[in-house]
Amino acid sequence: MITSGKSCLLSLIFCAVLCIPYRSFAQDSYADLPDAPSETVFHPHHGGDPASDRQVSWRSLPKDFLHDQKKIWLFPTELAKGKHWVPTLAIVGGTAVLIATDKYTMPYFHNHQGQLDDVNDVFNSYITTAEVIAVPASLMIAGYARHDHYQVDTAILCGEAYADSAVVDLAMKAVTRRKRPSDIPAGGSFEDTFFSGGKSPFQGSSFPSGHAAGVFSVATVVANRYRNHRWVPFLAYGFATAISFSRVTTASHFPSDVFLGAALGYTVTKYTVLQPR
Repeated sequence: MITSGKSCLLSLIFCAVLCIPYRSFAQDSYADLPDAPSETVFHPHHGGDPASDRQVSWRSLPKDFLHDQKKIWLFPTELAKGKHWVPTLAIVGGTAVLIATDKYTMPYFHNHQGQLDDVNDVFNSYITTAEVIAVPASLMIAGYARHDHYQVDTAILCGEAYADSAVVDLAMKAVTRRKRPSDIPAGGSFEDTFFSGGKSPFQGSSFPSGHAAGVFSVATVVANRYRNHRWVPFLAYGFATAISFSRVTTASHFPSDVFLGAALGYTVTKYTVLQPR
């Protein structure tokens, strides 16, 4: 029964991606798919926002990734110029509040693992990772099969966004080294969890959630690239929210880990990947 549920969920995701309407832009002068030039192209059918309609290629991907990383790690210079303070304070403030309340909210999920077994079996770490990867993989396969350049570009951008958020996530994990809720024994304290988790800077570190960062980065690309289809953003962000929340129910992450991971995935993608070049 559980295996059937997993298969159904993956099938629904694959079908939803393939149901994104077929695109045909005869007026666009694309080169062959693997070597299309990296530039911003205006697509009125997709909302007329050139910032979200970047045209990319496998050849441009390494350069684009390095461009993103430079922009990400120089972000403090933007704050020094007085930019982006409102969203930054909102994310920092929300994370701080959740960290302060983690010790009250997490024991409930930690102590009710038996009652959540059916849900957690469908949303374990390996299954959710496969589900996230299935989205850009399905876009890529369907795009090449249909000769849909825009869909292939979207898949490449999903990979770029995922990689960008993963680098930031791993860097923060290496510094914070927070214990996972599952590492705390029954009746143990959920306080003082930072700087004491994992046998290595990355292994076992909980803060922030890599799953939340990855799935929200992919969801943000898909939601923006197909924003003119009203159901796509709801499906994309709903899927991302379900995957992210499952990290709490499985006691893999604290709520603050998930919140910050989701915020990172969304903001890194909007700040770098979905900007014009």
